[in-house]
Amino acid sequence: MTPQPLTESALPLPLFRRGKVREVYEVDDETLLLVASDRVSAFDVVLSKPIPKKGAVLTQMSAYWFAQLGDVASHFITADANEIIARVPALADHRDAIVGRTTLVRRTAPVPFECVVRGYLAGSAWKEYRLEGTLAGEELPIGLIESVRLDPPIFSPATKAEEGHDENITYDRMQTELGAALAEQLRDLSLALYTAAAARAVKRGIIIADTKFEFGHTSDGELVVIDEILTPDSSRFWPADRYEPGRSQSSFDKQPLRDYLAGLRKRGEWDGDSAPPPLSDEAVEETSQRYQDAYLRITGSPLPSDG
Repeated sequence: MTPQPLTESALPLPLFRRGKVREVYEVDDETLLLVASDRVSAFDVVLSKPIPKKGAVLTQMSAYWFAQLGDVASHFITADANEIIARVPALADHRDAIVGRTTLVRRTAPVPFECVVRGYLAGSAWKEYRLEGTLAGEELPIGLIESVRLDPPIFSPATKAEEGHDENITYDRMQTELGAALAEQLRDLSLALYTAAAARAVKRGIIIADTKFEFGHTSDGELVVIDEILTPDSSRFWPADRYEPGRSQSSFDKQPLRDYLAGLRKRGEWDGDSAPPPLSDEAVEETSQRYQDAYLRITGSPLPSDG
């Protein structure tokens, strides 16, 4: 039987934090439990209808990448429900709520910057370049076109915003705030992760146009990659066989939702500030299928049926 979409978890553990998509629970002083719901946000608004299987895709795709890119240390322990219950017996009666969508991780002190790597000129980077000829205030070569490949990829850090949009910043600013040694380590690890993942993905017919990584320090001071990694929520995935520079690209993410909401605004059915009307069933289904298709293409296997 297909599990019902999860809009909010309620587990018998202390709630550490509730984000737009995830609940984070405290297991002990060294361990946290991440639960990816099926909530979805667009234009900085959490929408009323969940996207079936979205939380499972984010969790299982992250687990896949943590395994594939194990040369870089991470906070990941396991996303297997049986292993999680063995470690946290209090969850034994809550298996249906955690299976497929829950990750046990090492606790860290997060670095207060997002580490974005851009392999192609798209999104906010293209918008800034088109207006200013720069990316986060740093000049790029003249004459670039939308979606063009950036060779080599560009490390483009951003601030972490609790509300609203993150802000692209210069590498120099990151160095000033974190120190040269840590900033260089973050840059090099991010570029190494992106390069390895992009090479794997393109063999599966997927271009990773850009992605963001987050890092944290463990209690013993080790720098590790944290949060989700290389998912449709943290990355821009393009089908390689449809790639054509000079225009925007179709992508495996929540673009159907953005298009649906943009249509509501254009027709005057939503002001863009208040809570939007409920999503259509078609928009929900199309978005769910895009997430699952991304998982299938990247991993080579369909999302597990109990996910």
